[in-house]
Amino acid sequence: MGTGHYFWAIFYFTSLCSASLANNAKINFREKEKKVLDQILGAGKYDARIRPSGINGTDGPAVVRVNIFVRSISKIDDVTMEYSVQLTFREQWTDERLKFDDIQGRLKYLTLTEANRVWMPDLFFSNEKEGHFHNIIMPNVYIRIFPNGSVLYSIRISLTLACPMNLKLYPLDRQICSLRMASYGWTTNDLVFLWKEGDPVQVVKNLHLPRFTLEKFLTDYCNSKTNTGEYSCLKVDLLFKREFSYYLIQIYIPCCMLVIVSWVSFWLDQGAVPARVSLGVTTLLTMATQTSGINASLPPVSYTKAIDVWTGVCLTFVFGALLEFALVNYASRSDMHKENMKKKRRDLEQASLDAASDLLDTDSNATFAMKPLVRHPGDPLALEKLRQCEVHMQPPKRPSCCKTWLSKFPTRSKRIDVISRITFPLVFALFNLVYWSTYLFREEEDEVPLAFV
Repeated sequence: MGTGHYFWAIFYFTSLCSASLANNAKINFREKEKKVLDQILGAGKYDARIRPSGINGTDGPAVVRVNIFVRSISKIDDVTMEYSVQLTFREQWTDERLKFDDIQGRLKYLTLTEANRVWMPDLFFSNEKEGHFHNIIMPNVYIRIFPNGSVLYSIRISLTLACPMNLKLYPLDRQICSLRMASYGWTTNDLVFLWKEGDPVQVVKNLHLPRFTLEKFLTDYCNSKTNTGEYSCLKVDLLFKREFSYYLIQIYIPCCMLVIVSWVSFWLDQGAVPARVSLGVTTLLTMATQTSGINASLPPVSYTKAIDVWTGVCLTFVFGALLEFALVNYASRSDMHKENMKKKRRDLEQASLDAASDLLDTDSNATFAMKPLVRHPGDPLALEKLRQCEVHMQPPKRPSCCKTWLSKFPTRSKRIDVISRITFPLVFALFNLVYWSTYLFREEEDEVPLAFV
């Protein structure tokens, strides 16, 4: 066997020995991690019922720093006034009793999955309605203990939280939904919650909500005082802006179309009674159904919302178009009655003229008295002629443009239709101008969510 073969055999044997030593070192390293856990959490050495000491081992309150990561916001419900959120919740504090030797930096931290092994802050979500942990495939929770005694607790949870809303500007509103966290039993003399310095709240980048946009979020403190003492509290205010495009397409444009369709009745003939009645009733029922559907998706609040003003005015316009036809129908029958009366009067005058002519023909041979050449001042014929002269002497009155234009339509019913064709669109346009200028450019009122203690 040559020298080269000896060299490769020695190299191979050395590699096997190195790998075996490395595996033994890893095994020993894991064994040391177990020994450290037994050392700091062994029976009679650590009591999870006792809170940690204050800063630098003092007897002051334990300080717990909190930060959260918002993973998703699944829904914001206007009817129940609540929202659902999934987040990763983290707490970090220092427990001097959990210090250990990091074996020259090789042991960075210890990991636990049982929260009852160490002392935990008694934090709870004060405006929570429902909540649950995530246990698929394993419980989504861990505890890390660092060599200096720092403890990091992280868990993934889903919460349904109360969100009191002010819907006066709905659907042009903004809502503030809060996430409140407080200590349940430890007062500020024993436990203080603080936001983690730097970036205490993170939000997933691709957060998408169907009808809202998360504009911004603010962190603050909300300590509460009760009969049993003062308790530390943290809160996050999430500012949501409602997406208006959905309501523009689903509510505002259809309502405008219904109002405009109701105006078609003004252009139909006055005698088309079935067509005008069916058009008015159909648009009125459709508008009422639209209003009922909108109100069904909202809570029954005691104040007037912006959408109530819109639907109420649109319903009034549709109802006004139906009443306009009733007025036109009444005016049309009145015009027909007047026309019949005029016709009867003309027939009577014609009959009287025919009778007078017959009388003149029969008395053509009678003698007539001589008429005087000069009439007395009290003579009725003289007074009538005097009045006619005075009328001709007066300057003629100049008719107005509106009267001249309306004189083209001899009947009152036709005039009502023509006036409605102009008045209804003008008034509706004026309402739109006032409505949108009021609600679009109105500054949002400061809405402070209700406090939950």
